[in-house]
Amino acid sequence: MNEIEIGRGKRGRRAYSFDDIAVLPSRRTRDPQEVSLDWQIDAYHFDMPVIAAPMDSLMSPATAIAFGEAGGLPVLDLEGLWTRYEDPETLLAEIASLDPVLATARMQEIYSAPIVPELITERLGEIRRAGVTVAGALSPQNTQQHWKTVVDAGVDLFVIRGTTVSAEHVSSRSEPLNLKRFIYELDVPVIVGGAAGYTAALHLMRTGAAGVLVGFGGGAASTTRQALGIHAPMASAIADVAAARRDYLDESGGRYVHVIADGGLGTSGDIVKAVACGADAVMLGAALARSAEAPGRGFHWGAEAHHPELPRGARVEVGSVAPMNEVLFGPSRAADGTTNLIGALRRAMATTGYTDVKELQRIEVVVAPHQPS
Repeated sequence: MNEIEIGRGKRGRRAYSFDDIAVLPSRRTRDPQEVSLDWQIDAYHFDMPVIAAPMDSLMSPATAIAFGEAGGLPVLDLEGLWTRYEDPETLLAEIASLDPVLATARMQEIYSAPIVPELITERLGEIRRAGVTVAGALSPQNTQQHWKTVVDAGVDLFVIRGTTVSAEHVSSRSEPLNLKRFIYELDVPVIVGGAAGYTAALHLMRTGAAGVLVGFGGGAASTTRQALGIHAPMASAIADVAAARRDYLDESGGRYVHVIADGGLGTSGDIVKAVACGADAVMLGAALARSAEAPGRGFHWGAEAHHPELPRGARVEVGSVAPMNEVLFGPSRAADGTTNLIGALRRAMATTGYTDVKELQRIEVVVAPHQPS
């Protein structure tokens, strides 16, 4: 592995973001209609390898149902406004209208309301009654307190999502979540992350997780690099975690853990490159926050934006480009990769000659840093 000398006492590894790479066509092309985008994790089958990120700016019970009916996996943030307030619509409208200077402080106030277990049950029940796959997300800090409520509400998939999640959290003040024991005792598939490297991902896979989220500080609303100095360029991070998946497959005697890219996926081209680097599926935030139905009303933010002590995210304006159906399936009204995300993935696979997402992971990738015009 090539290392670069930063100074006499420090060396660093060159890592690549999606903007640094591109995929190459192969010798074969095929009809876009002959391409399969199906994805299955555990017993659950989806028409596209796309998960909607658990963020209030894009996922409400209504948009979760619509996304599930479209063929994707919606994940509701069980620490968001929908589980803190009976009717958060007025607060969502207020967040969208806040002065940028005051936004963080006001969001900290709004999100300081306690999580109501009865609302967790009610929101997940609403999604279940619509007949779509039910998934909810908690941070590692709140999983021990609320997991039983979530499971009793009837989730199909449980997501433990933080800025970073490790299998070996150390704390002298409180008993940390024992991921391995927790997942073993839970009768529900668990997706956990984020992880940004080979070793961390391998340890998460050994806990029994069905999927690992890959990403750290790469999202459109994240300021982790400015606040903490931590950042994982996504192309390299996915490739590293995909290597952990391969080695764990051998180590475990055939257990396959899904690699899910989470962050930095602003356009359809980024989705293609994430799969090319080894992702089985992608988790989209800003890309879906641009839909006309999104609760954020053209704005996007994550849980990091309202952290009570150290916010490391921001409320960013992403605009509203089209209804959700057009964002996913087109037709596109612009050539910037923000709409017809699934159609673009299908066409990229057809242009490069691959029939399914798993095959696309074998495509040739070149280092070709993008120079904005």
